[in-house]
Amino acid sequence: MNHEEALNLIKSKVKNVNLIKHMLATEAVMRALAKDLGEDEDLWGMAGLLHDVDYDQTTDDPSKHGLLGAEWLDELGVDRRIIQAVRSHPGHIPPQSKMDWALSAVDPLTGLIVASALMHPSRRLKGMDEGFVLKRFKEKRFAAGANREQIKHCKRFGLSLDQFVDIALGAMKEIADEIGL
Repeated sequence: MNHEEALNLIKSKVKNVNLIKHMLATEAVMRALAKDLGEDEDLWGMAGLLHDVDYDQTTDDPSKHGLLGAEWLDELGVDRRIIQAVRSHPGHIPPQSKMDWALSAVDPLTGLIVASALMHPSRRLKGMDEGFVLKRFKEKRFAAGANREQIKHCKRFGLSLDQFVDIALGAMKEIADEIGL
């Protein structure tokens, strides 16, 4: 599956524009991580882009999130490593690879970064730095849905929290216009 085919699949399954922006942000961060870690940028980026393809269909039954998407991707012949990452990212199945752990951590971090940007005086990513995001990270009630324990999985793929936030914020800044921040 190429990038255009993945976007077409997403647009056919996902109606929430903000969710699509989240998927694009996750793709950008996964690509940046892959580059930093010497991994396959296209593979990691595709896992990030497709990770929530089933979200609209599984909102009433979160236990199926990731599993339904993995089924769809399997039927389309998508790389098994991407399917495994999509299947494991919600936490129903333990991550097995470095890419699985990365997606598990990136998913909530992109949400935390977006929420931080909306709280920043500029309301944009451009004016934010890693310290601003880390301060929000420590505020348990801020963006409570951004699972801090999952974000800390960055240690599983060799990065400190500071490094992880810095890479993610940089990647999201590169696509700030595309995601409206």
